[in-house]
Amino acid sequence: MAAVAVSKDSLESDSDIHITLEDQQKINRFARQNAKWEELRDDLKNKKGDLQNLEDASDDLLLVEDESAPIPFVVGEVFVHFNMEETKEKLEEAKDKVKKDIESIEAECTNVKAIMSDLKTQLYAKFGNSINLEAEEE
Repeated sequence: MAAVAVSKDSLESDSDIHITLEDQQKINRFARQNAKWEELRDDLKNKKGDLQNLEDASDDLLLVEDESAPIPFVVGEVFVHFNMEETKEKLEEAKDKVKKDIESIEAECTNVKAIMSDLKTQLYAKFGNSINLEAEEE
């Protein structure tokens, strides 16, 4: 998560820099957008994991020898048994949905990053080295 900090020592020593209500609102907006971006990144990671699991399940279907045997498929919190063709269709539908979700999250990430970049530019232009908007190393 990016640290949003304005150094009071450097502000006090430089009497030309004052934090206005508008500046504080920009700092707060940046912090909210950064929190949203972190959440989106976590969601994206989870969705990519879900997609990998679905692809692994599709690969495992290729190993099934008895194609007439019912195959358990999770629907909500229960397992429903489908034949091979229905299971393949359900897996494809689930993969398509997850791919659309990933695209949507990536688009939202791009929008949030653009807003953050704009705010970062404005805040660094005013405060220079007196403010830190960079991500912390984990």
